[in-house]
Amino acid sequence: MHIHILGICGTFMGGLAALAREAGHRVTGCDTGVYPPMSEQLLALGIELIEGFGADQMVLKPDIYVIGNVVSRARLPDGKPKFPLMEAILEAGAPYTSGPQWLSEHVLQGRHVLAVAGTHGKTTTTSMLSWVLEHAGLQPGFLVGGVPLNFGVSARLGGGRYFVIEADEYDTAFFDKRSKFVHYHPRTAILNNLEFDHADIFDNLAAIERQFHHLVRTIPGSGRVVVNGLEESLTRVLAQGCWSDVRTFGSTVSDFVAEGEPSSFQVRQAGQAVAQVQWALGGVHNQLNALAAIAAAEHIGVSPGVAAQALSSFENVKRRMEVRGTVNGITVYDDFAHHPTAIRTTVNGLRRQIGPHARILAIFEPRSNTMKLGSMKGQLPWSLEEADLAFCHSGGLDWDANAALASMGERAQVGANVPEVIQQVLAQARPGDHLLCMSNGGFGSIHTQLLTALGQA
Repeated sequence: MHIHILGICGTFMGGLAALAREAGHRVTGCDTGVYPPMSEQLLALGIELIEGFGADQMVLKPDIYVIGNVVSRARLPDGKPKFPLMEAILEAGAPYTSGPQWLSEHVLQGRHVLAVAGTHGKTTTTSMLSWVLEHAGLQPGFLVGGVPLNFGVSARLGGGRYFVIEADEYDTAFFDKRSKFVHYHPRTAILNNLEFDHADIFDNLAAIERQFHHLVRTIPGSGRVVVNGLEESLTRVLAQGCWSDVRTFGSTVSDFVAEGEPSSFQVRQAGQAVAQVQWALGGVHNQLNALAAIAAAEHIGVSPGVAAQALSSFENVKRRMEVRGTVNGITVYDDFAHHPTAIRTTVNGLRRQIGPHARILAIFEPRSNTMKLGSMKGQLPWSLEEADLAFCHSGGLDWDANAALASMGERAQVGANVPEVIQQVLAQARPGDHLLCMSNGGFGSIHTQLLTALGQA
């Protein structure tokens, strides 16, 4: 069939496009403000990208339109629709569906789905689990909200019965306000962690816990729920009812426990040493992600020993503490962290890696819908405690970033645009520094601009 995807450059919809293309469908799509890595992946696959959401795309006459959750019925200040193509689809009575629904019906049907849910670490843990299954010879299909370096693509159909998917709690589409993950019907589910996020669609933490419980309700009795034993919110989710096998990780009394530093640790299952993980990753968050992947893989017969062996060659994901270059002894990193907790764990992971004396310059933009609303601005100083200096891009914010970071004193600076932030960083950077850029968007290619500017200094 010919499918036309609205919002094709989001990580999820871009992965769906790759799967549809691999399955033999003709795929086209549209979006605005395209940026890597998804744009590069789609062009490499030969998928035609159209800029904007113009109603003239109706001439394509696809068999079905797949609607991303970026699309809405919103109106511009002049009263015109923000997404004219969607209005034309509705007027014409043309067939349309959501991305998660299309995926459920055309890719996941009849497969053993392993879903990875959680506020943080979904992309990394999904990538880890996919690599563990690949290493075990299971040829899994997968859809990841990023590009795992071991595979070089964000999605593939795979050759076996297993499919690993990043299970997002964000809503499905403007016409389906359920979380995406309720469409996936997993047999193995990881609940990695859970705290308040997505303030644009959820009123409070309890509302998100309710959605997580909807996911738990879909897991069969022979399935497994792998749960972070450190999270009170997940304890509350399971207390609402659970009908499947449960395995915990993380706490000292969990089924799967790690002993040792995050870069080299022993895995203990039910008190017995079962594996040793030695790898290039750092950070306690990645240690917990590894335990979750090991516990999920064990449900389908992959031993912890084999899983740990796979993780020793795990290369992480693009934009996850990715070194973009080193100039004059100054290293520039790109990371996706945007929630205060993610910023804190990312900075902590780098601190553990480089030691207590090297300087970390944290460069970030509060770009997610939650951060733009300002509901978590009070946590920013806490999230940046282990950074020596912090630089905030405040463009597009309705709240005062200077006031939010005031408690950090001279350690924090705010710039209204990317060039201003770059100048602030250049005035402070010196050989031996680590420049950690954090955003869930393109951040104006700040990494490339910094490397170029440092090379000219």
